[in-house]
Parts: sequence; C-alpha cells; structure tokens
Amino acid sequence: MTGAPRVVTLGETFNSTLALSTDSIKSFATLVNDLNPLHHDDAYAAHSRFGGLIASGTQPTAHFMALLATHFSTYAQPLGLEFDIKLKKAVHAHDTLTISWRVRDAQWKPSLKGDLTFLEGSVVNQRGELVLTGTSTILVMPKPDATAPADTESNPR
Repeated sequence: MTGAPRVVTLGETFNSTLALSTDSIKSFATLVNDLNPLHHDDAYAAHSRFGGLIASGTQPTAHFMALLATHFSTYAQPLGLEFDIKLKKAVHAHDTLTISWRVRDAQWKPSLKGDLTFLEGSVVNQRGELVLTGTSTILVMPKPDATAPADTESNPR
C-alpha cells in the first residue's frame, strides 16, 4: 500500500550555482580519468568546433546528481535509485551553471520506509542556454531520531 508523501513536499524546488574555471575543468577531468584533450589542452580545444576548453560531460552531471543528496540530506536520508540524463550543449570554461530540481511526484512506500520520489531537473548556463536535462527516482527516508523509537506511521517533518 502506498500513500501521500511523508518526508518530501510535492512541487518542492531547489537549485544551486556552479562556476567552472579552467583549472576546475582540468582537475575534474583528471580525477575521473577523462583524458580527452578538449578538457586539458587549451591549444587543442581552441582549434576545435568548441573554440576553447569544455568540461567533461561527467562534471555537470556529477554536480546535477549531487545536488539531490546535498539538498535532501539536510532533513532526511536520500538514496539515489535511477537517473536519466541528457547532455544538450557543451559547457565551456568560465560558464556559470544554474542547477535546478523539482519534485514532480512522491508516494510513501511502507516496505521501503520512505518516500519514493520522482524529480525532474535542468542545468542552464549564464546565457540561459539549456545544457543538461534529467529525471531521477530517489528514496527519501526520515532521519532516525536517536531519542525516539522508530515510528513509520507519523509524519517525521
């Protein structure tokens, strides 16, 4: 049996911004072992169709996904289950990204002891260009209260 969400709020939105320097692009690509010269070699990238250094697709994707954990962990225990991400446009060095998510739907799942939560999100650059879209399904469980016994019937918020 499922019911109304107990942890998340339907329609809830949240966002963050991310400024990408040349050094952050090179460092991140190195960290994830993406050795494509478009992420490391300024001269090579300058002569490419992009006209300069671009971020590895894993960089905006990682920040996009991480915002879910960062946001929900402030009041609950989130667990990522599924992500569908589409890269729409290259992210260039010195871009500032706005990462946004919205809770589209959620339902309490007693068997999982949390809200099965469905979200949709996007990332736009400082010019308002869409660079990434995605959807996610996550489980958001109440934080355990060390001073009270577990109660799956009450609203933890």
